[in-house]
Amino acid sequence: MPRSSGARAPQSVERRPRETRMRRITSHWERRHFLALANTGVLIAVGLGACVGGEGHDAGVSSPEALRRPLSSVVALSFTDELDTGAKDLGQYVRARVDQVARGTLPEGVEFPLANAATDDVRAIAGLSTNVVVSWLDPLSFDTSHAAPRFGANNDYIAFFGDGWDEVPGEPPQWRGSGTSAWLWVNHESISNDFPTPTTAPTGQHLTLAMFLAAEKVLSNEVTANRWPSADLAAYVREAKRQVGGSWFHVVQDPASRKWQIDRGAEAVRYDATSRTLARLTGIRPLAADRDDEGHALPPGVVSGIMSDCSGGQTPWGTVITAEENVQDFYGDMEVFWTSEQKFVRGAGADPGGPIRFDTRASATSVFGISPDRETHHAKDLYGYLVEIDPGEAPDEYEGKSAAGRGHKKLGAMGRARWENTSFAVDASFELLPDEPVVMYAGDDRRSGRVYKFVSTNPYRAGMTRAETRALLDEGKVYVAHFAGLDNTTGVTMLATGEAPTESAPGQGQWIEFGTTSGAIAPNAAALGEPGKTVGEALSDLDYNGIGGFERDDDVRRALFTASAKVGIMELNRPEDVEYNPRDPSGAPRIYVAFTNHGRKTQLDQEGRLIDPTAHERSAPKRPDMIGNVFVMQEANPESPGSSTSFTFLRVWAGAKATGPYDAANPDNLVIDREGGVWFGTDGNFAANGTAEAIYFLDLDRAHAPGAPGVVAPTFGKAFRVVAMPSDAEATGPALAADMRTLFVSVQHPGEHVWSAWPHGE
Repeated sequence: MPRSSGARAPQSVERRPRETRMRRITSHWERRHFLALANTGVLIAVGLGACVGGEGHDAGVSSPEALRRPLSSVVALSFTDELDTGAKDLGQYVRARVDQVARGTLPEGVEFPLANAATDDVRAIAGLSTNVVVSWLDPLSFDTSHAAPRFGANNDYIAFFGDGWDEVPGEPPQWRGSGTSAWLWVNHESISNDFPTPTTAPTGQHLTLAMFLAAEKVLSNEVTANRWPSADLAAYVREAKRQVGGSWFHVVQDPASRKWQIDRGAEAVRYDATSRTLARLTGIRPLAADRDDEGHALPPGVVSGIMSDCSGGQTPWGTVITAEENVQDFYGDMEVFWTSEQKFVRGAGADPGGPIRFDTRASATSVFGISPDRETHHAKDLYGYLVEIDPGEAPDEYEGKSAAGRGHKKLGAMGRARWENTSFAVDASFELLPDEPVVMYAGDDRRSGRVYKFVSTNPYRAGMTRAETRALLDEGKVYVAHFAGLDNTTGVTMLATGEAPTESAPGQGQWIEFGTTSGAIAPNAAALGEPGKTVGEALSDLDYNGIGGFERDDDVRRALFTASAKVGIMELNRPEDVEYNPRDPSGAPRIYVAFTNHGRKTQLDQEGRLIDPTAHERSAPKRPDMIGNVFVMQEANPESPGSSTSFTFLRVWAGAKATGPYDAANPDNLVIDREGGVWFGTDGNFAANGTAEAIYFLDLDRAHAPGAPGVVAPTFGKAFRVVAMPSDAEATGPALAADMRTLFVSVQHPGEHVWSAWPHGE
């Protein structure tokens, strides 16, 4: 979240070959450790000690009476015992257990899936061991000076780069390199609970950070008081900006204990929301030039900082795409044309009869905009992108600063949205499809958000350099998925049948090209009495569908949510992770989409017409889905997904408001394993069902379907709980090591709304 220039940021890291980036740091490590009850804001003890954490994480100072604060952390689940299954890795082990359940041969006394319960600890199935690798505010080196990099807040997406993955030029990082020694990229999304204002004290995680900063002598005020002087408020926002973004650090597994630890002698790098992190915005022109946090002009197209980094994607050429999701929290929403119930707001800049206009000024009530230091405010249109990070490069090494194809950039050609993640169309070896354009998929994670596809203008050719491949993302077309025939009142079932789409009766969807020159027919053209009206004509029309017009393609890409509504694209139930599976059990590549939930009203009616804002409250349908689903999309032309203009879609898993052994709700992050297995984490199950968020393996093996030989308890389509989170923590960022013997998980915001003592223990 907020972080700024008042305190020094991590020093720039000189670019060196990967094998020499592990410069040893010799400074002494002394970690100040705070013990606090974040839920009440009571400071219990202050002392000196090592890293806090559970087993495998250096123990912190404790006392019998101490109540210690909960901290977001990365946990490693290591495959330690095959328990007579013959499995060689974690994936094989879970599959073997699933097969035993299906065939009625699960050994007596074995708990699988994991019990559907709620505790204040990380629980895992037998055969796996767990340890905390790193927690919020932990130093990432032996240097504990204020300028040194520390692990950020609310960790989310994790990418694993096994040591040696790039020894063979041109090979992707997926499933290559060491499984016991690696570099990790980890996203930092936000700081939970209430931030301080001039008249209110922070709560929860914001209070934890304030206490930390007070002990570091960064703040001089009483942090629990309801009066915050301007100087302290500005200092807090500068430091809060350091807590979001991403961390890049080296980890190793102890061969004896199987515990994972940070290699603190390797040079870690932090990327954050301050102007110490810079990225070039490509594929779109910003509405105004940016400047750094001191007010100095930045080079044309260069943007200050990254933020709200939710999930992401690992590119086939070895960079990381980090997705800027809820950026409206940090400087304010730029698409202010909609309420949280999807009602169109008149007088906000998108009224019919004129071109759509954007107010890019930072909101004074936003997390970063609350700072009285206006130099640290930045324009809204500079955020909300998929950002390609060149991990290990200095934070301020924006793409092209030193050389083409080196450094960080925001992918404006894909447009602005509340991006959850991205995934690339690849072959069965997880390599780019030769002689085909680069294809990316991503979801706009909001109620009524849509799924989008980017297709590069130029194709990828075998033998392209890394810089040439990266340049393909700067130019291309954006397509939006129109789930035709979906019932607008549910977002789950088909209008014609009243049932969710299935393998035998799938839905038929279209990819609609976006842009002011698009010749595709607008889905709502006939309903609006203009059959044959193209998307390009509709987007440019100043009155079409009761929404103002887009003057240029850049404006369309700046406001994908509004543009999608204008042309009548079917609304979806919060598309979160979107993952391309090149080794799908069905035998053809498929795209998996986690639809988390909806539970609110829609923008449009069934035919794609804008619901009159004066009648919205009484006439707009309220979608009942509060538990979520997992759908799959299959391109009509899977060999050439960039040229495919249609797709089929069906549901493969349904959430449940229940607490049975296979029940769960609100799927969020997805991960595809080396063999094409599908795993997902949940965000909202604790609220829906009162049981822990967890990571699940989804059984899509047709050998386990009803009637299959030897099957006594069909498990096809069921989700198996493998690891459960503490308290109300979200299960995010699942990532498998190259050898699939370790699963890394982000335990995000434990104790956000309920009591927790994790990761310290009671």
